[in-house]
Amino acid sequence: MVEGTAHEAFGEVAGLFEEQIERTDGGAAVAVFHEGELVVDLWGGTRDHEGNPWRRDTVPMCFSTTKGVAATAAHVLADRGLLDYDAPVATYWPEFAQNGKEGVTVRHVLSHSSGLHRLRSVIETAHEMLDWDHMVDALAKERPAYEPGTKTGYHALTYGWLAGEIVRRVTGRPLDEVVRDDIAAPLGLDGLYLGVPAEERHRVAPLEPLRLLADRVPGSRFVRDAVVAGLGRGLSLARSPVNTRRMVNALLPRGMEDVIVSPEIMDASIPAANGFFTARSLAAMYAMLAGGGQLGDVRLLSEKTVELMGEEENNRRDLVLVMPMRWRLGYHRVIGVGRSATEAFGHFGFGGSGAWCDPTRDLSVAMVCNRGGGTPVGDARLVTLSRAALAAADARA
Repeated sequence: MVEGTAHEAFGEVAGLFEEQIERTDGGAAVAVFHEGELVVDLWGGTRDHEGNPWRRDTVPMCFSTTKGVAATAAHVLADRGLLDYDAPVATYWPEFAQNGKEGVTVRHVLSHSSGLHRLRSVIETAHEMLDWDHMVDALAKERPAYEPGTKTGYHALTYGWLAGEIVRRVTGRPLDEVVRDDIAAPLGLDGLYLGVPAEERHRVAPLEPLRLLADRVPGSRFVRDAVVAGLGRGLSLARSPVNTRRMVNALLPRGMEDVIVSPEIMDASIPAANGFFTARSLAAMYAMLAGGGQLGDVRLLSEKTVELMGEEENNRRDLVLVMPMRWRLGYHRVIGVGRSATEAFGHFGFGGSGAWCDPTRDLSVAMVCNRGGGTPVGDARLVTLSRAALAAADARA
């Protein structure tokens, strides 16, 4: 069921992963780097409904885990002096200075505090997400939901176009090319894609269906939307911190369920959601961050920039996710691992995938899967593996 290798010091990670594969549908992979060494590289389960096995080079879509890769591309530009975190976004993207956004900075965008989390109320259907120019034009015209910098609301989908268009304006290249040429190529990674090149699609692990059971009943989406809207109004009147309308607006544009399982998703670049990664490539990128910007003989970032990346920007209750996420510049705290990893940061995703690093331990962990469940920010499988990796790294030190 499970293939690959694991250093004996990280045997508990391997054992836990084998247990997870045995009791979970679909397939997955986990990778761990410690002190620049790939100490865990495992994969197992099935990659499709025909029961074909997960392979070493299998790439599933990793949802919000993609945001950490998009943010890293922006930091590479900042490290080169091409991007200023505190400059207005309009410095690089003049059309963005509409409807009260003149003062929105790159820092606001990267830390989810620009007030541009809304999407369902911005576009009619999720199919519009497949058109880059259409999406960035729509967001350039949008008005912030609050004064930028005063509140925090998870930019669940809008983050990718906002950060990605900044990168495109600075470099003249689309974000997927910057990720390929400026991160994946120097590090020698073979599984770090936004969308999927046609010649690599045989490697894709199709997602498990994401529809709710109620969606199988005719008219149920209308009923569900009506219930969510009504519940949201009631919670708003009661001043509850939980606002379902806000969550749905940020996370679920109409028709989202159909778009994310369609073949078209591989042709587009949706840098908040449609990254296709191997665990090994994700862990290697974060190992570079854990190593102060260097992995092996390759340095992509200065130690100073990595320190800035890991600094906490805010600890406010997130308006979309409700709980404080301790946002960094494109990353959040590592959820569920306790206080021993306060310096760790990364990004988890819907369906269970995620990756993170801890520069104080020179440690990185990544897991990818195709189950299609969990919360908007990962599930318990990654938390369990992360705890074991932390314990092993500390014991090995």
